[in-house]
Amino acid sequence: MLIEHMAIYVRDLERLRDFYEKYFGARVEPKYHNPKTGLQAYFLNFDGGSRLELMTRPELTASAKHQYQEGFIHIAFRVDSRDAVNALTEKMRGDGIKVVGEPRLTGTGGYESCVFDPENNLVEITD
Repeated sequence: MLIEHMAIYVRDLERLRDFYEKYFGARVEPKYHNPKTGLQAYFLNFDGGSRLELMTRPELTASAKHQYQEGFIHIAFRVDSRDAVNALTEKMRGDGIKVVGEPRLTGTGGYESCVFDPENNLVEITD
């Protein structure tokens, strides 16, 4: 069995699309828009077949996001090596992306860093 895709509501659809395209190589499908409901969405396709759906709608309400909260908490992207984790983390930091977890060895033997995307969704970069 395969998880087909995950979806998140976002306030700034274009900004989030650009973020995942720039830093994680998303291939973006054409924008979907339902004029009756106001729903707009992009499907983002990643190497290996995983997909992320970004959605917005007019009645979307803001919610406080915290690093430690119930529910879905992060999305993780695997890169080729520890050096790639370090390089992407530094590129993002240089571009003003908030790094909330410096590159490190994890307790399970992996290597990762953590950043917030432009709407404070937690993103792990792993090797």
